[in-house]
Amino acid sequence: MKIKYDEAVMQTIALFESLTQVPAKDTIIDGQTALFIVNEGDVGKAVGKNGAHVRHLERLLKKRVKIVGFSEDAVHFVRNMIEPLKASDIQQDGNIVVIKGPDTHTKGLLIGRDRQNLKNLMNVVKRHFDIAEIKVV
Repeated sequence: MKIKYDEAVMQTIALFESLTQVPAKDTIIDGQTALFIVNEGDVGKAVGKNGAHVRHLERLLKKRVKIVGFSEDAVHFVRNMIEPLKASDIQQDGNIVVIKGPDTHTKGLLIGRDRQNLKNLMNVVKRHFDIAEIKVV
């Protein structure tokens, strides 16, 4: 699937790449969050020493910044996306990903109010993988 960016997103990507010296694989900007997807090995460099790059970007963009490592494996990518939350198990069954939460609190955080966190996760994962649904059990 081809991803198209508008000018504001392109400028944000350029700012991110010039500040961190890490190429962004994908960038998603919504309301109060900027999500940058980078190659898995580049996450530490993108975050910066003690989170310096993230804090600098948050000040410049006036948004929360999240940096996620990309993986060719959908299950591994979902695990990276839900960090720092820990799932007891994540499995892919055809085009459905099932996340098993260790407790009800974690499941609640994964799903979010009005399923918003789950919808956001679905939208990001669908951009890179042929996934029909993500379930939290």
